[in-house]
Parts: sequence; structure tokens; C-alpha cells
Amino acid sequence: MAEITLTSSAARRINEIMAAEPVGSMLRISVNGGGCSGFQYAFDVETRRQDDDLLVERDGAAVLVDQVSIQYMDGSVIDFVDDLIGQSFKIENPHATASCGCGTSFSL
Repeated sequence: MAEITLTSSAARRINEIMAAEPVGSMLRISVNGGGCSGFQYAFDVETRRQDDDLLVERDGAAVLVDQVSIQYMDGSVIDFVDDLIGQSFKIENPHATASCGCGTSFSL
């Protein structure tokens, strides 16, 4: 079974975002080819869960990850950071061997 963890900071921010979306909305995180380092994360809002999606929940926040993306994200920690250079979701991925400065792409 794949394991992806949400921090309390990420859960809080997801709940803030979803408050402006239709009831039952969830954040979908997927891995796509492209980006500066070979793969990039995509973030979308969805209201329906697919049968084979992994559902990650914490403090009322829900994140969906599709089966193809799970293999690239297993063991990852999803965090939300607010620092001097801005606010963003940060994914600490144990499979990534390198990432780019923008923080949304990585290589394996």
C-alpha cells in the first residue's frame, strides 16, 4: 500500500482553498512528464474520486493521487510553506534525485 503524508500546514491550506469550491471538492496531485527536471507536479480541484485513486486525508482535507502518479510519489510528504519567497505546496519526495529552483519539477 502506497503511503503519502499530509502535514497539518498542508491540510489547513487545502481546507482554506476548498472553502471557496463546491461542497465535496478535493485536491488532486498528479505527476506529469515535463518541467525543467523531467517530471512536474500538477494540482487540480476535483469533485469526483476515481475507483483506483489513493485518498489521503488529514484534519478534514482530502487529496487524490491517481495510480500512475502513486509510483512516483510513494513515501512523499506534502507540506505547505510560507516563507520570504512566497507561499507554495512543497512535496518532499524520497524518489527525486534532483529538483529545479521552482520546486514543482523533479527527476528520478
